[in-house]
Amino acid sequence: MPDSSPAPDLDLRLVRYFTAVAEHRHFGRAAEALHIAQPSLSRHIHRLEGQLGARLLDRTPQGSRLTEAGEVFLPHAKALLRLAAQAAAHTHAAAQPTRITIGYTTGLIVTPAVRDLRRRHPDASVHAVHLAWNDTRAALLDHRVDAVVARLPFPTDHLHVTILYDEPRLLLVPRGHRLAGKEYVTIDDIADEPLPRVLDPIWNAFWRIDPRPDGSPAPDGPLVEAVEDKFELIADGQAVAVIPAGDRTSPRPDLAVVPLRGVEPSHVVLATRADDHNRLVAAFRKCAQAHLTGPGSAEAGECPVAANSDQ
Repeated sequence: MPDSSPAPDLDLRLVRYFTAVAEHRHFGRAAEALHIAQPSLSRHIHRLEGQLGARLLDRTPQGSRLTEAGEVFLPHAKALLRLAAQAAAHTHAAAQPTRITIGYTTGLIVTPAVRDLRRRHPDASVHAVHLAWNDTRAALLDHRVDAVVARLPFPTDHLHVTILYDEPRLLLVPRGHRLAGKEYVTIDDIADEPLPRVLDPIWNAFWRIDPRPDGSPAPDGPLVEAVEDKFELIADGQAVAVIPAGDRTSPRPDLAVVPLRGVEPSHVVLATRADDHNRLVAAFRKCAQAHLTGPGSAEAGECPVAANSDQ
């Protein structure tokens, strides 16, 4: 028969304290991270264990460890805290859409759309923050930002994605390279040229054009993390790179760009959480579609009037 006993009334603050101890595996370090006294933290954990009717943590000479019950409870505890944060965020957004944080990645300008959103919603708090190229999805799902203007590709599950415009791709080469100064190049021209790699396989596939149209792999180049390192490798003749035409990062004087023909363009998009009901997000989407239409045309277009922005 199913258990008909009443479910315990869990205090989410106590659940958060438990996850902190489980993460640090030490009451002292967890208490320091939570900014509370260690004896107080111990009492809170004991209270949670009383609510659950199970011991969650055992103290050891090295710190603490999860009991079998604690191992079972930990993923549920994290899910509870995540759902609570989402519920609070969604409710606040629906009731008082007065704040929005807009992210953008390197080489993309959001100023005209942000400025017009502020003008049309003067009581709203509108912030713009720069994000790393590989932080788009995580920043949205972690609620660090509410909208991001970025370049595909990146995983788009649980996101609402709107293509704002396309931009051609270019080949970045050393100034003295055999292809520098050509009117354009094709994939065949760089068949044997190594291209830098990053840790993201989706990004590699698109920006290294790997595999090539005939199924052959792209030649491996050095693994890079920072764009400055990529520029240095290219200037040194160790690789060439495919970049978006609208990337406004200033190339070095010892580098040159050549149009790359016969490849799919880069897509600049606006990404938001699929389940976000913040009316300011919908308003910014309309402003972005009006203002952010391509390099050099950021001032074009007009954001819909405020009455329409909230639809």
